[in-house]
Amino acid sequence: MIIPLNKEAVEVKKEQDTIFLRNRIKECATKTGMGLVNQTKLITAASELARNMLRYAGGGNVLVETVSKGRENGVRLTFKDTGPGIPDIAMAMKDGYSTGKSLGLGLPGTKRLVSEFDIKSTPGTGTVITIIKWKNG
Repeated sequence: MIIPLNKEAVEVKKEQDTIFLRNRIKECATKTGMGLVNQTKLITAASELARNMLRYAGGGNVLVETVSKGRENGVRLTFKDTGPGIPDIAMAMKDGYSTGKSLGLGLPGTKRLVSEFDIKSTPGTGTVITIIKWKNG
């Protein structure tokens, strides 16, 4: 069972908001004792998801949480937008798939950087992506 230890909502409406978001994530990751490599993976994944949220949905909100499961601590991030949604999640999760002609990590690359990855999307309603990076994973 995952227990939230603290949480903060961060609004991402413009590119500059991603800088504040990355700083908050780094603070939370540091407090859990997460090493630099795992911090970098988490921040990279979060940056990609925040960029997607801005590009495809015009922004959204990110819930930043420090979480605990047994003796393991980590950071959980929930990205929520009310954009157009993703019509085919399976396709979006394939390596090399891009609707934006970008060379970004994409969703599969983001998933590889974190410990846990969950995506829910309803066309016309929006998308919710939750990622967790455990301190040691």
